[in-house]
Amino acid sequence: MASTAAGKQRIPKVAKVKNKAPAEVQITAEQLLREAKERELELLPPPPKQKITDKEELNDYKLRKRKGFEDNIRKNRTVISNWIKYAQWEESLQEIQRARSIYERALDVDHRNITLWLKYAEMEMKSRQVNHARNIWDRAITILPRVNQFWYKYTYMEEMLGNVAGCRQVFERWMEWEPDEQAWHSYINFELRYKEVDKARTIYERFVIVHPEVKNWIKYARFEEKHGYVAHSRKVYERSVEFFGEEHVDENLFVAFARFEETQKEFERVRVIYKYALDRIPKQQAQELFKNYTMFEKKFGDRRGIEDVIVSKRRFQYEEEVKANPHNYDAWFDYLRLVESDADPDTVREVYERAIANTPPIPEKRHWRRYIYLWINYALYEELEVKDPERTRQVYAACVDLIPHKKFTFAKIWLLYAQFEIRQKNLQGARKIMGLAIGKCPKNKLLKGYIELELQLREFDRCRKLYQKYLEFNPENCTTWIKFAELETILGDVDRARAIFELAIGQPRLDMPEVLWKSYIDFEIEQEEFGNTRNLYKRLLQRTQHVKVWISYAKFELSIDSDERLQKCRQIFEEANKGMRSCEEKEERLMLLESWREFEREFGSDSSRERVRKLLPEKVKKRRKLTAEDGSDAGWEEYYDYIFPEDAANQPNLKLLAMARMWKRQQAESEDVAADQPTEPQTQLSSSPPSPSSAQEAEEAPDKQLQTESGRESQTDTDHQEELKEELKEELKEEHDDQEEEGKNNNNQEEEHDDRDDSSSSSSSSSSESEEEEEDGAKKKEENNTGED
Repeated sequence: MASTAAGKQRIPKVAKVKNKAPAEVQITAEQLLREAKERELELLPPPPKQKITDKEELNDYKLRKRKGFEDNIRKNRTVISNWIKYAQWEESLQEIQRARSIYERALDVDHRNITLWLKYAEMEMKSRQVNHARNIWDRAITILPRVNQFWYKYTYMEEMLGNVAGCRQVFERWMEWEPDEQAWHSYINFELRYKEVDKARTIYERFVIVHPEVKNWIKYARFEEKHGYVAHSRKVYERSVEFFGEEHVDENLFVAFARFEETQKEFERVRVIYKYALDRIPKQQAQELFKNYTMFEKKFGDRRGIEDVIVSKRRFQYEEEVKANPHNYDAWFDYLRLVESDADPDTVREVYERAIANTPPIPEKRHWRRYIYLWINYALYEELEVKDPERTRQVYAACVDLIPHKKFTFAKIWLLYAQFEIRQKNLQGARKIMGLAIGKCPKNKLLKGYIELELQLREFDRCRKLYQKYLEFNPENCTTWIKFAELETILGDVDRARAIFELAIGQPRLDMPEVLWKSYIDFEIEQEEFGNTRNLYKRLLQRTQHVKVWISYAKFELSIDSDERLQKCRQIFEEANKGMRSCEEKEERLMLLESWREFEREFGSDSSRERVRKLLPEKVKKRRKLTAEDGSDAGWEEYYDYIFPEDAANQPNLKLLAMARMWKRQQAESEDVAADQPTEPQTQLSSSPPSPSSAQEAEEAPDKQLQTESGRESQTDTDHQEELKEELKEELKEEHDDQEEEGKNNNNQEEEHDDRDDSSSSSSSSSSESEEEEEDGAKKKEENNTGED
């Protein structure tokens, strides 16, 4: 029975969550993990320490530990770390025999594990079992002869024990396997530690045969040189040259051979070696060799001869490069730099003429950018190095004639040409050049350069004419208008500068109008023409309602030292707020209100601060539907929106008002029924607010019913009115909280709302009335409700 009763017991229902909006403080998985780490929830306390007092407890402890190790090994025999831990534990108990047995069992499982062999041998060495350690090393190098670590450990142990012969024997066994270079060097260093130079030489002989590389032959020769065997060292170098022959010759070998002979003061032999190497090694592979040969000749040869050799060598290289690609202008630059450093002007001119003859094949500016610098360097060389102004003028003229100015031009050439004429004190010629440039190919850079030139010469009338030409050429350039006005301001002609600004802001197209307006406003502020500045701000606000313009206008009024500055600044903020109510960018409107709040915080009163605070919006998270490029549904996106109190006041919640009116009507009817029939129970009417469907019926009631309803409502006592106000406040608060949930379920509510409208319209007694009468009835209901409140 008990079980039956338990089976029939009902499972409690899960409580439904009414508010499904996300919480303000979100908890992430990262935060949960961090809190668990900080509180150390997953850390287990260490096992309690156990004190062993007698031999029996020790044996029990050993038995438990061994059983645990054996169980781990039995579970997975291939995990070598379990074997090593087991053996090290036995070793810590001085059970060497048991540890040795464990290592042997582990080697039966995996005899190719390097760590296992090393731990085994180290255990034997720690316990001073030398013969056991030798046996282990022998077995290891026999099974794994390519593991160099075994050989190094074995030889080190033998040498530490003083067994030099045994160590040499191990090295010989190792060298039979022809290991890498470091092993041979270890063997050689071992012999040198015991002053066995002859044996080291023998090892070197075997070494250069096993590893026949140039660096090993050089090491062999330096070994002989270090120990004073000069003849043997020279013989090693000669053997190495014969060994590699002419096919596999290397410049490093000859460089080392030449340096050796140089230390022996054999300069003729050094020269012969360098010449022999240069004749047999390709030029591109002998850069280091040629460098060392040059350094040698600088030390012990003729200076002029050395320079001629170097220049001729490099000139030959550059000639090969420019022959392979005549349009490689970088190679021409290097070649000309070399020739200019050590050649007569005629030779340099010849190279320049050859270089500039290679014009780019395509008339596009990107192909001419590097080429044009050949002409610039040519002209500068003639002017600065040769001091020939007439030839420089010819170079500039030829360059200007060569450039296809109808397609593109280079303002740098024209400006350098004009500056050259000025340095030659030919001002009229410079002006002709700039005029020709502007006539052929007007460019911003050319006009700016010409204006700067005239400004340096203090020719302000010419600057005005040039600015006029510049603005006729490019009237959209705001920088030019600003510079022109600044020039007039500097010259003291304020009216002219103001006229220029007026012309500028009247242009139909400008590249940076905001910069131009700001400059104009700053100009008027500097002139302390505050009335003109206000007019400029108003004109600018007629064109744009940007928030930064309003803020700048307010700050301007605040900066003026007058008694009404605070009032004017506050008035500007109010006008801006009114003007930006229809602005779609709510962030800009918020920026304006925040700036207004900062102003009131510093200069306003408590009432003004409270007023601005009420204007600040509320930040609300909403969702909107996304659509992909192909028109398909891409899901929902969360975004933040700002709800301003002024906008919310213009859009009353009609649903809430209708519910409140319906409730008040039911309260009035219940009072009437109670007065007519006092004996009947009053349980038919509810004091709670009606449902949304009844609210829809209330909105569709006729005008006559509204009038009777308002008459009955006027007869209710004060207690009902107070309760109504409290309920309205609660409903407004609940409606505000449910705005986000309504946004999420918007589609479902619209469908339900349509169904309710259909059902209410079919059951309403006023379905035959027109739409105009319904609108009039709704307006009268709102007016009556407003009067009662």
